[in-house]
Amino acid sequence: MSGSIFGKNFQISTWGESHGEALGVVIDGCPAGLSLCEEDIQADLDLRKPGSNKFGTQRKESDTVHILSGVFEGKTTGTPISLVIYNENHKSADYSNIKDVFRPGHADYTFTAKYGFRDYRGGGRSSGRETASRVAAGAVAKKILSEIGIEFLTYSKEIAGFECRNIPSSREEILSNSLYMPDEETSLKAQEYLKKCIENHDSAGGIVECIIKNVPAGIGETVFDKLDASLSKAVFSLGAVKGFEVGTGFKTSRLNGSENNDPFIAENGKVTKLTNNAGGILGGMSDGSDIVFRAAFKPTPSIFKSQKTVDINCNNTEIEIKGRHDPIIVPRAVIVVEAMAAITLTDLLFSNMFSKLSSVKDFYTKM
Repeated sequence: MSGSIFGKNFQISTWGESHGEALGVVIDGCPAGLSLCEEDIQADLDLRKPGSNKFGTQRKESDTVHILSGVFEGKTTGTPISLVIYNENHKSADYSNIKDVFRPGHADYTFTAKYGFRDYRGGGRSSGRETASRVAAGAVAKKILSEIGIEFLTYSKEIAGFECRNIPSSREEILSNSLYMPDEETSLKAQEYLKKCIENHDSAGGIVECIIKNVPAGIGETVFDKLDASLSKAVFSLGAVKGFEVGTGFKTSRLNGSENNDPFIAENGKVTKLTNNAGGILGGMSDGSDIVFRAAFKPTPSIFKSQKTVDINCNNTEIEIKGRHDPIIVPRAVIVVEAMAAITLTDLLFSNMFSKLSSVKDFYTKM
């Protein structure tokens, strides 16, 4: 299987299956000298781990991370960082009834069509559990970005059509809400709807918004590796994502140029903008404003309702999916979206260091 490696200068390679012995990630390209310990990574993993909220899967996993290499005496060494998370509560028997049938909305059929074989225990590599590896790598990327003041505010913008009316001012404000939606009134309405979904053996979708602050202008490449294109690929690599937009997004199709353009102004000797319809990205490069993008997540496809499907012998049949599944994945996906944004930004930030000859000369003449 190819396609498990992401990035060029800051590169990650994830491995492992939902119900295998363990899963993990190898990070290549992390500079030496970064202070890093398992607690730095664990804090983010705790936001994603199963059983972290009442609207998530009840599979119990501590998602405890272990650093196997690349760190010595609390500092990164510049060599590959290997992280492992052991699966503790995998119950393969929960999936025995779907061994020979294709679950609607899952990768069962396409995986079988491609490989002629599939790991039916929770989807194997296609499982959302693979994202734990990404979150671990993203925590390292965020630690690097924090060194130059880059911060993330990522939250549940919308759940089942209930849209958050507030823009969060801090990470603490987001985490104080059980759905990571910094709008208590709307969050309560969404929670009541999700309770009904559980009662009806159904699920719901939603939207995650990510705001990245203090990003220097000029990050991103101008053709195939545009910042917005790279973020899109990173976020679309998450199995449940079905939509992506930057800034005003699809609404720009209904605006005139005079409405959509962000006027530039000079302020305290710096170039800034009066508005941010572009979401902080112009010509594929950051423009110094907040980067703002949103990802739309489909409803969890694993539901207890009876659904029509076919088996591996192409016979029509029906299936009721058993097991421990999220009625909504959006709250747990918040930190996953943030992780992929951090990995993408770190990779392009490193690439940008070679964009000017003066930067190369400064580095080598000051050694």
